[in-house]
Amino acid sequence: MAKRLFVTGTDTDAGKTHISCAILAHLTRQGHKVAGLKPIASGGRDDAERLWRHSNLQLPLDAHNPFYFAPPIAPHLAAAEAGVTLDVDTVLSAMAPWQQQQADWLLMEGAGGWRVPLNEQQRFSDLAQRWGGGVVLVVGMKLGCVNHALLTAEAIERDGLELMGWVANCGLGKMDRVEENLAYLKSHIQAPLLATASHSPNPADIEVNWHP
Repeated sequence: MAKRLFVTGTDTDAGKTHISCAILAHLTRQGHKVAGLKPIASGGRDDAERLWRHSNLQLPLDAHNPFYFAPPIAPHLAAAEAGVTLDVDTVLSAMAPWQQQQADWLLMEGAGGWRVPLNEQQRFSDLAQRWGGGVVLVVGMKLGCVNHALLTAEAIERDGLELMGWVANCGLGKMDRVEENLAYLKSHIQAPLLATASHSPNPADIEVNWHP
C-alpha cells in the first residue's frame, strides 16, 4: 500500500503547491512512484495541473483533482454555490482510483490552512485524519507567520497526526528579520525543517532534506 502525505499551509498562498511539487520531484529522484493529488480546488485547476505534471504516476486529471470550482473563494462556499456536497466520505470515495495503483507515495494537498471548512461540520483537518500518513506544514515566511505556524503545528499534533516536518517558503517577497524568525520557529516547532525555499521558479531546484 502506498505511503501517504498530507500537505497543509499556514494560510492560503503559503506556497503549498510549489512545495508539494518540490517533494514530488525529490521522491522521483529517489526512484519512487509518486502522485500528487489536489482533491478540491477553487479558483481553477492550475495548482492541480502542476501537481499532475510533477507526478510520475499519472491518471487522468479528474482522478488527481475530482472537485474544482472557478470562483477563487473558500471551497465550502464555492461548492455550495455550485450545488455540490463536499464531505470526507465523498472526497475519499473520489480517490478510489488510486487504491489499485502501484504508487510508493500519494501526496494530497489541502486548500488554504488546516481548519478550512469542507462543510458546516467538517474541515480539511478531518480529511487529513481519515487520509492518514504524515503531515508537512508549509510556512509562508511573511509578517504574522510565527503565530500561524505555531498554532497550526499545535493543532496538527492535537488532532493526533504526525507533523513529519515543515518547510520555510521564503519566496513570497521581502520579510524583515527572516533569519531570526527561522531560528525561532526551528527551536519551537517539534518537527524537522525539511527545506528552506527561496525564489526559484523551478520546484525541482529546492533541496529537500528528507530521506524516506
